[in-house]
Amino acid sequence: MRQAHAGDGVAYEILLRRLSQRLRPFFTARLASRAADAEDLVQDTLLALHQRRASYNADQPFTAWVYAIARYKLIDHLRREGLRAHVAIDDVAGLFARERADDGDVARDVDALLGQLPAQQREALRLTKLAEQSTREAAAMSRISEMSIRVNAHRGLKRLIALMRRGENS
Repeated sequence: MRQAHAGDGVAYEILLRRLSQRLRPFFTARLASRAADAEDLVQDTLLALHQRRASYNADQPFTAWVYAIARYKLIDHLRREGLRAHVAIDDVAGLFARERADDGDVARDVDALLGQLPAQQREALRLTKLAEQSTREAAAMSRISEMSIRVNAHRGLKRLIALMRRGENS
């Protein structure tokens, strides 16, 4: 995206192609047998990304920015269909899980986002969401109560959502 911002058309074309390859399974998995809807959402998301590309802040994690756009497109689509749904903020793993080459970028983006949280919220999310430990295991490791782990994880997720929204609107 940085290269595209600098005017590199080839880099932008590659970026859009790679994103479509990742967005397609992301939407398909959430829309079951409605492949046409998934393809429409891929195109809607890429169009929204294109229209908002000038608003992307290179200091913010790119994957979080793309995921926020994809997530909102999915929610808008489901609402138009008359369905109510919740797309979890920690569901981002499904968006960029296809290609191992991006794992370092995703890890850096996650670290950058988590780095903006208070220590207890960051630790609760690392243990319960990233390390996939139970609340009991996370509480034992961090030497705080299970309730504190749950509260800190919940507050951390809410703060991450707010950070992503703020980054999307800037």
